[in-house]
Formats: sequence, structure tokens, C-alpha cells
Amino acid sequence: MHAEERHQAILRRLREQGSLRVTEFAEELRVSPVTVRRDIEALAERGLIARVHGGAVLQESHAQSTGPAQPARKRPEGGAMTFGLIVPAADYYYPEVIKGAQEAAGDRGIRLVLGISQYSPEQERAHAAQMLADGVDGLLITPCGSAAAASWLAELAVPHVLVERRPGDDISGAERVVTDHVYGARLAVRHLADAGYRRIGLMLREDSPHGALLLEGYRGGLVSAGLEPPGGDESALFRLPPPAGDAAERERLLDALADAAGEGLLDATLIHNDHDAIVLLQRLRSRGLDVPGDIAVVAYDDEVASLADIPLTAIAPPKHAVGAAAVDLLAQRVADPGRARHLLAILPELRVRASSAPTSP
Repeated sequence: MHAEERHQAILRRLREQGSLRVTEFAEELRVSPVTVRRDIEALAERGLIARVHGGAVLQESHAQSTGPAQPARKRPEGGAMTFGLIVPAADYYYPEVIKGAQEAAGDRGIRLVLGISQYSPEQERAHAAQMLADGVDGLLITPCGSAAAASWLAELAVPHVLVERRPGDDISGAERVVTDHVYGARLAVRHLADAGYRRIGLMLREDSPHGALLLEGYRGGLVSAGLEPPGGDESALFRLPPPAGDAAERERLLDALADAAGEGLLDATLIHNDHDAIVLLQRLRSRGLDVPGDIAVVAYDDEVASLADIPLTAIAPPKHAVGAAAVDLLAQRVADPGRARHLLAILPELRVRASSAPTSP
């Protein structure tokens, strides 16, 4: 049995019975009494339980806590805090989030420990369990599953902040720092409209957790510009499978958007994400279509958009600022557990490049 499993077993027993004796519980778990004593010491240092002669009891404050507002871990006088950061990937989008968090933690004298879930809820929980066993003071996390799948976060014994995840149906009250993706999509559409484009489409990666927000912003941007989706809402919307998904459907949709551009049904499009925007750009050029002459392209994420053979205009989420703000928010929560809960939305910016030059008068 791993340390975190033993810790959870101790906490369950104390919630059920209020106290436990080391020798009896060690025999029940089939471990040595020394091991249980060490587990009790670790939990006591985090402020979750109180040691008594021969055993432990549950701290009154912890016994009465049912939500995510858990008591802060007790550290030795002058000890530095440690935060855990769990993100789905370290090769796209999240490197800047990690860098921002790392710099903010360094400025505050906080040690940051990183875990990469690779979009696996099981790995995500395993990283969290190890971090808790190692005694982190707080957790920053980008859950890779649904709100229901991440419901275990509400049971954490340390404060946590969600990174780049909107509430949705989640009513846990967890604090979070997000990019305002609705604003980002509206900004892209408004840019295209102001540049003279009138038939603006949208291509979304169907597995993106931000897809619904981008669609909301796209529709809102059209309304604010006095435009309608060309050919109707569904005709202008292309939901692209990921590269590892349905390859035939990906090809069909990329061809469909290129066909729409060639037939003059679309004169501009917003594409999430950069990789798909570059793939589409190559498809358009192979057909002899001019960008932006036949169709303007705006990418969303700005990871590699500037490296395309025709540099792509892009919406750039404030990834570095999101990581830094998440650390700051968690540090404030640890310092003041009773403060009001926050949802911080940071605005992305538009970076204009050659792919969306204004149309001729």
C-alpha cells in the first residue's frame, strides 16, 4: 500500500470513528507501527489530524469541512511552500503556462513541482496523490476529464486552483484562472470584418475543451459586426477531428473548407488551432488559392502561426500570465483561507500578420 493510500485510510477511519490506535491500525493494514506513526506525523504536519498518545484524532476543523475550503497545512517556522502543477502536456500551449507559473513561484520563494498527465485522468490522479504524499501546500491543475471525473478535487486536503478550465456544470466553487476565449473569438471575427471580409467561417478541433467558448465568441462577433454565418450556421462551421482521429473525415472537412473558399462561399475563416491552420494553408495553396486574396486566415493559439510560409494572423491566449496569476491566486488562498473565491479571466490579444491583409476597396 502506497503512502497516499495509507493516509486516505487513516483519514477515513478518523472520520468514521474519531480516533485510532497505532498498533491496532498497523495490524489491520499489515504494516509496521513505525510506518503508521510516520503517516500520522505527516498528516499532523499538514494540519489534518492531531497526534495523541498511542494514536491520533481528527482535527475538529477538518472533521467539519465538507467542501474544498480545507485547512492550510502547517509548516515549520520559516519553511518554504511547495505547490504542485499538473497540466495535460508540455509540448503545446502549456510550456508558457508552466514558465509563467515557475517565474511567479520563484518570485514568491515557492517551490514548484510539475506533473504531466498526458490527457489521462488516471495519471492526473496519480500525480496528485504523489504530490499530496510529498506534502505540497497547494495544487494548480488543468483537469483533462469532465467535471464529474474531476469531482475528487473537492476532497483535496490542500487548496487548489483550476487552470484554463471554465466552470461549465461544475458548482464546486473551485477558484480558477482562465483565458477569455469568447472574447478571443469575437476579437478575431471583428478584425476580419473591419478588414472588409464578410463571409467568415469557423473551423474547430472537435476535441478542444474550449470549442464551445470559441463558437460562442464567433457567433457573437458576427452579430456585433452585423453579419450572418455564410450559408447558415452549420454550413460555415467545420468540426475537425484530431490528427489521431478519423483521418478520412479530417480530409473531407479540409477539402470542404477549401472548396468553399474556391467557390467564393467563404472569404475568411478562424481556425483553432495553429497546426490545423497551417495544414489548411498548405491545402489552399496546393489548389492555387491565394491567402489572403481568396480567403483570409486567422489561427487561434499562436504557438507556431508566425512560422507558416504565409505568416498567420493569430489570437494569442495570455498563457504566461495565466500561469503566473494561478500561482498568485493559490498563494493568496493559502495565506488567507477565508477570502472570497475568485474566477480570473484574462484577455487574449490579436497579432496581425500577412494572412489577413485588408481587402481592396
